[in-house]
Amino acid sequence: MGRLRGCLWLTAGLVVALVAAFVGYMTLTKYGAQANGAPAAAPEVQVVVAARAVTVRSALTADDLAVKNVPVNAAPEGALREVAAAAGKLTLVDLYPGEILLSQRLTDPNVITGDGRQALVMAENEVLTAFPASDLLSKVGVLKPGDHVDMLFTVKFPAGAQQDKEQPASLTVLDNVTISAIVGGAAPANGQQAQAPTALLLVVSPQDALVLKYLRDNGAVMDQVLRAPGAEQPFTVEPVDMNYLVNRYRVQTQVGK
Repeated sequence: MGRLRGCLWLTAGLVVALVAAFVGYMTLTKYGAQANGAPAAAPEVQVVVAARAVTVRSALTADDLAVKNVPVNAAPEGALREVAAAAGKLTLVDLYPGEILLSQRLTDPNVITGDGRQALVMAENEVLTAFPASDLLSKVGVLKPGDHVDMLFTVKFPAGAQQDKEQPASLTVLDNVTISAIVGGAAPANGQQAQAPTALLLVVSPQDALVLKYLRDNGAVMDQVLRAPGAEQPFTVEPVDMNYLVNRYRVQTQVGK
């Protein structure tokens, strides 16, 4: 009887030991799996990046921008979160594809600082000039800062040997000019009409600034044409005068007696 009781206690002890060993094994397996498994995903935040290379002093468009998610600790200070916060801004540095846009590397051409000056960017070999917004595109409010335009002028040239009076001609004086800012003008309010802008601010070379001044001072008539986004190549055009029109459209003229 004593031997039977001893066997029962021994069996019970073995069962308890096996259960304890099993529980310990399962516990170690669980924690080991957690230690070796994939780490929990870090929280992310949306940032604006350059979709393509953009040169310094360029006005950003929606085509230049994209968004992506990055870990919170990888988003630098000043990183922009929305495309709308970058569109229309001027770049202070060159941007490269995939680069995160920082607010301190952009400037707003429409912001007027405390001293009343526009926040514009120029290179050392450029100057800022204002030109009257007297052309039709400016008056109807089509042009915006960052637009690229060609400036067309009609100029009266002195009479030649076979002409007894001045002859006007229309020609492209400056092409692919970026409108840095637009001064004046106001949005319509309380049913009133919008006010037309008074001047266009252009960043040009000193020589081109002199050309514009001469034409303006001598009464040349200016109009602008707006280029398509990204169209920066030179266009091949010829100055247009009366002889050009006669030859192109084969106009029959009568020679005076």
